[in-house]
Amino acid sequence: MSDDDPAVGVRLSTVLREWGRIGCIGFGGPPAHIALLRKLCVRDRKWLDDREFEDAIAACNLLPGPASTQLAIFCAWRVRGRAGALVGGAAFILPGLVLILALAVLFLAGNPPLWVKGAGAGAGAAVAAVAAQAGTSLVPASWRRASEHGSRPRWVLYLLAGAAAAATLGPWLVLVLIAGGALEIIAQRAPGGRRHPIAGLPALAAGGVAGGVLLSIAWVAAKVGALSYGGGFVIIPLMQSDAVDRHHWMTAAQFLNAVALGQITPGPVVQTVAVVGYAAAGIGGGVLASAVAFTPSFAFVLLGAHRFNQLRGNLRVRAFLDGAGPAAIGAILGSAVPLAIVLTRPWQYAVLAGAALLLLALRRGVVLTLLSAAAVGVVVALAGGPLPH
Repeated sequence: MSDDDPAVGVRLSTVLREWGRIGCIGFGGPPAHIALLRKLCVRDRKWLDDREFEDAIAACNLLPGPASTQLAIFCAWRVRGRAGALVGGAAFILPGLVLILALAVLFLAGNPPLWVKGAGAGAGAAVAAVAAQAGTSLVPASWRRASEHGSRPRWVLYLLAGAAAAATLGPWLVLVLIAGGALEIIAQRAPGGRRHPIAGLPALAAGGVAGGVLLSIAWVAAKVGALSYGGGFVIIPLMQSDAVDRHHWMTAAQFLNAVALGQITPGPVVQTVAVVGYAAAGIGGGVLASAVAFTPSFAFVLLGAHRFNQLRGNLRVRAFLDGAGPAAIGAILGSAVPLAIVLTRPWQYAVLAGAALLLLALRRGVVLTLLSAAAVGVVVALAGGPLPH
């Protein structure tokens, strides 16, 4: 099928309305986004059949970047071609962007109200538990794939390497992910083929952008959008290193607030980069960061959607993800370490323990957990308890 000849001639106004609606109510991360897209495109409107939708999910999971966002862009492309992909993708992303920037203005103000400081300290304390929950949720499916290739020992090695890198290396984490993928290609002796866009990512990782603050924001966002294998949390150590340690755009406590905001707003956790951009250069910086971070997702679909079936059949791509995938899961788990060690108040560690109990043992939702943690922080602040500086 050509993107200039979509199988379903849906009006752009319909794409704008329906994808915008999902962008407004899509709280809960990728599972919620996938369920809403399936209901719209497969069950209600029957624009796609079950097999094509499942194949699209699999193909998007083979690409770096926020998979549910790429799925939303693909479904819009499928029903209305390139114009639909642009309109649908923008409608899916913009509601979360507007909301997260509005919250960033409130939480990153020079002297926010006391209750806002408390809410941020409480929600930020729970973020490490959210990272642990995000990583553990990905383990079973990845372990089953490793079993199919008889590569369980290598899977464990990649997982541990990713976790150690996220906990200690920060900006160099991506090299570990790429190394895991390259080693697995060699281990599986996957046959060569046409060069795939993923193969160009090491060059991107090795590059850099120098210059003013806007160029620095663009470079950080480009790494976030192009290198987030396995989910948005994998790039949290990279963002933390750049935003807090290297450029000093925000404090460690403010970064925790940014990650929490990315979780309680609709859309992918990649939107956290918009808060980083806002901290660096205001609203313009936030919009720039989001636009750059999501550009690879649009590019992958606009340039390659009609080759998604070939992508799934490319043995080298699949082998690369068999190595980079578990390393990314390890990185998500390892990201909990730097997120936890920046906590400064004893009550925050109690909140972290409670959040871990809610998420990992009681299996409560992320949004509910973060809002509960924020409420605890408000109570502590209003009671005169100590807050992080």
